[in-house]
Amino acid sequence: MVSVRPRRLLMGRSDDFVTGFTMTLLQVLRYPDPRLRHRARPVERVDDEVRRLIDDLFETMYDAPGVGLAAVQVSVDRRVVVVDASEDKSAPLTLVNPEILGREGEEESQEGCLSVPGVYEMVRRAERIRFRALDRDGVPFEADAEGLLAVCIQHECDHLEGRLFVDYLSELKRRRIRKRLEKQRRQGVEAPAPKRREGTVI
Repeated sequence: MVSVRPRRLLMGRSDDFVTGFTMTLLQVLRYPDPRLRHRARPVERVDDEVRRLIDDLFETMYDAPGVGLAAVQVSVDRRVVVVDASEDKSAPLTLVNPEILGREGEEESQEGCLSVPGVYEMVRRAERIRFRALDRDGVPFEADAEGLLAVCIQHECDHLEGRLFVDYLSELKRRRIRKRLEKQRRQGVEAPAPKRREGTVI
């Protein structure tokens, strides 16, 4: 955890929000940190502790900035994901214990990841999905997603299984990415802040 500050933040659905609540910016793990390979455990009950985690994930994701973040990426072993694929950051979506029920079509798009900074590669995923999850109140729901939202949900669900988008790349590309990031870490070099036009940073 690197800083704490108050902020007005939409929570879980666009009509749910709180004000004056203290949230924490969390430290995002960087590839190839082995903790990113852990398979997250299901959340047994959505309580205040889980809701605080959700709030901190949103705060960290928006600050990065990114369009999705899984608890595994901040070294929390729980099946919790936050997503906001809107241009104006007005559509926060909370997914607790998410499951993808069906996939249709296929599309290739450029992806990035907050845990793999400065790297953007083409990844092929389902174009449309059906999914279910619990919301921030622990209420189960099912929904359909397509386009960028579908990509985000698939990307974040991969994190919960210990997979990263670089796993879809060739072994040669993965080695090059790993060497570059390890060199940056040794030299204390930070990757440039992500820009939306460069790719989807999830």
